[in-house]
Parts: sequence; structure tokens; C-alpha cells
Amino acid sequence: MASVTYDKQFTALLVIDPYNDFISEGGKIWGRVKPIAEANGCIPHMLEVLSAARKAGLRVFYALHHRYRPGDYETWKYIAPIQKAAWASKAFESGTWGGEIRREFVPQPGDIVAQEHWCSSGFANTDLDLQLKKHGIHKLIVMGLIAHTCVEATVRYGAELGYEITMVKDATTSYSDEHMHAALAINIPNYASAIVTASEVVEAIASL
Repeated sequence: MASVTYDKQFTALLVIDPYNDFISEGGKIWGRVKPIAEANGCIPHMLEVLSAARKAGLRVFYALHHRYRPGDYETWKYIAPIQKAAWASKAFESGTWGGEIRREFVPQPGDIVAQEHWCSSGFANTDLDLQLKKHGIHKLIVMGLIAHTCVEATVRYGAELGYEITMVKDATTSYSDEHMHAALAINIPNYASAIVTASEVVEAIASL
């Protein structure tokens, strides 16, 4: 494992987009990410890391994608391809089961849920940076969905803002091995100080 240490006063777990549409059977996007998610044990690893973080007393933050509502995009002059896709699929639609957080990952009292992001980065046009700074956090352990879009964009933006980031590589998933390789082997290593497995990060925080 990369040499990394954590202090619970300065470190938090950041959970990205644990929606039913992503990680529950019957979710609108689950079918696309299921092969990779099941191959690398994404969901059990996410639960393992979340449980360890709570046990260690780390703060838990949530970066959630905007939940679609009718009228969201219809009047926009410019819309990114990823937003067009979200509009077409109505992924994470507000008021639906798919737009709810999977029950095992529902925020607990004391967790911080940032404003929902409209594109990919959990930081862009949200209060995530403010919330982290107000809680004295400058080290992040990142996991969630999906590797080549929201996870990568959030890690990149976090590095730009000065956070030291650990990426949990088997607590994420994507649409293909190629997407995973591009995110975890090529792009994210430029921004994350450490890229570790769930078991490695659990071991590292267990002594906190």
C-alpha cells in the first residue's frame, strides 16, 4: 500500500452517488455497471469501508448527483453529453425508488450531505468544499460511482482545491474494464496521493 496515514481530526470518507439506480438490482444503470461491480466486489467493499470509517469515528460526507425533476433541462441553452444522457434516462429521478440512496448507505445522524452536483464533480457548484473546510477536513478517502465520470471528476477537482486524496479502487465500478483502466490506472493516479484496496484502507483506519 502507498505510504499514507490518517488522523480522524482531518480525514473524512467521501461517498459518491450510492443511488439505487446505480447499485441495486432493477436500477436504471445497474445493468451497465453490474459486471464490473460484481467482479471487483464493489458494493461489499463500499459497505466494508463505510462501516470501518464509522467505527473509527471518521466523518462521512456524501456527494450526490442531481436528482432529475421535470423541467430541469428543457430550457437550458447548453447541455453536456452526460447531462443529455441523464435527461434521456431520467436517472436518479426525484421521488422514485431509483433516486433514493440504497438503504445500507443511507446517511446517519452527523453525516454531511452536500448539495447535489449537476454534472460530474461533487465540488462544482455545490457546498462540498465549504462543508469540508468548515469541519477541518483536508484528507479524503473516496469511493462510489462511477469511476470514469463522477469519481474521477471529484478526485481531480478535490486535488485542485488542495485536498490529499485516497482512492479506494475496488469500491467503485464503471461500464467496462477499459473505463476502469482509464480512470484508475491512467487518470486518477495524477491526482490521488494513494490508490488502495478496501482491505488496505480499512487496515489503515482501524487503529484510529
